[in-house]
Amino acid sequence: MTSDKDHFAGGRDYTRWTTPVGRFLVRWVRTLASWIGPRWAMLLILAVGVGIAVSLALASAEVYEAVAETDGIAILDQPALDASVQLRHPVLVALASGFTFLGGPIVMPVLTAAAIAALCFRRRSVTPLILVAVAAGGSLLMTVLGKNAIGRLRPPLEFAVPPYESSPSFPSGHTLNAMVISGIIAYLLVLGAHRKRSRALIIAGALVFTFLMAATRVYLGHHWVTDVVVAATLGLGWLAVVITTHRLWLTISDRRQPVQPSR
Repeated sequence: MTSDKDHFAGGRDYTRWTTPVGRFLVRWVRTLASWIGPRWAMLLILAVGVGIAVSLALASAEVYEAVAETDGIAILDQPALDASVQLRHPVLVALASGFTFLGGPIVMPVLTAAAIAALCFRRRSVTPLILVAVAAGGSLLMTVLGKNAIGRLRPPLEFAVPPYESSPSFPSGHTLNAMVISGIIAYLLVLGAHRKRSRALIIAGALVFTFLMAATRVYLGHHWVTDVVVAATLGLGWLAVVITTHRLWLTISDRRQPVQPSR
């Protein structure tokens, strides 16, 4: 699942944990791996991570409902929708529609598959396939559970640009998937980038892609602004779980620091 070059990014050794929390986590994972094996340890950590991510998705729905009851959410959502309607121009609408189409259920999987194939070929490894599949699976789960938990209605159709969507609005699946997919691909690219400028551009590209995806969803009237803000936050949290799990795998599978099985 990994190679020695995954250990470093910009001279930083990803198998070295400098914070007290990080060192404690590594010690705990090494102990767990010595009991059940490194692969099962990683699967268990991912399972816990999925549980945390899903809990965050459901908790965000509860928080939204609590705030919405006091009309606090309307302070953000309605003005953002009104501003989007006023700023619409045929050219901008066409550009926004084309861009948001990239994050849909047709184009996004195709682009993701192409990126996975290119990364696997370049790295001679299945690591990209595994990481992207795990990241995308968690993102999809959070989207489905989050939508079903609250069933929030999208903005009224008279304020939306066709094609119209009928699924629940909260959270924005386009934004959540954009954050997670572009983020994990950026992470894999950063691991292979040797120049600081290249790494900065890769990370900036992922952030800009996510921001534009979120902005177009609001601009076209397909989502409320709180839908995309929460989605981006959830995506960032899940991305942190996947990347941390990969770093832990690099650490406990490091041939320089082998994990000794229990006797």
